Amino acid sequence: MKSFFLFVLDLAKIFLVALVIFGSVRYFLVKPFFVKGASMEPNYDDGQYLVINEISYRLSPPQRGDVIVFKYPLDPSQYYIKRIIGLPGETVEVAGGKVIIYSQQHPDGQALNESEYLNKDIFTPFEGRQKLSADEYFVMGDNRSASYDSRKWGPVKKELIIGKVWLRAWPFGTAKVMEAPSY
Repeated sequence: MKSFFLFVLDLAKIFLVALVIFGSVRYFLVKPFFVKGASMEPNYDDGQYLVINEISYRLSPPQRGDVIVFKYPLDPSQYYIKRIIGLPGETVEVAGGKVIIYSQQHPDGQALNESEYLNKDIFTPFEGRQKLSADEYFVMGDNRSASYDSRKWGPVKKELIIGKVWLRAWPFGTAKVMEAPSY
């Protein structure tokens, strides 16, 4: 009887340690996310299951091209997925269907080359300009004509960013580790 009790006690310890480890990973490092809607097509489809890396932005700042999940600025109870287009301190202009970035490196502006994730024929509807503060990011969906994003409601503050899309896990046929484009 004593050996059975010790076995149950050891099993309970293992279960508790596993629960703490997996709970910590789930709570502090990664988070699941389901894509809802068509705003990120053709790169992310409605119903896809993604794993979000929550720790990378504690170590280094978000980069242009990263696909992020964040709390919607006008209703933080909702979560959105979009691509970072403009970085803190930059000015983002959308004109003539193109995205132009004004920064210290490009004070006269540089058209953003989005050919790694957008078809070359994609037209970005909108005419406007947005100056970003030191903690703001300009985000847009990849499906430019069907995305509700920074062109409509403004920039996203860093504190609202949950994390970076790390892995597309479902459906299995499209599963892969996601990487940001190079500019």
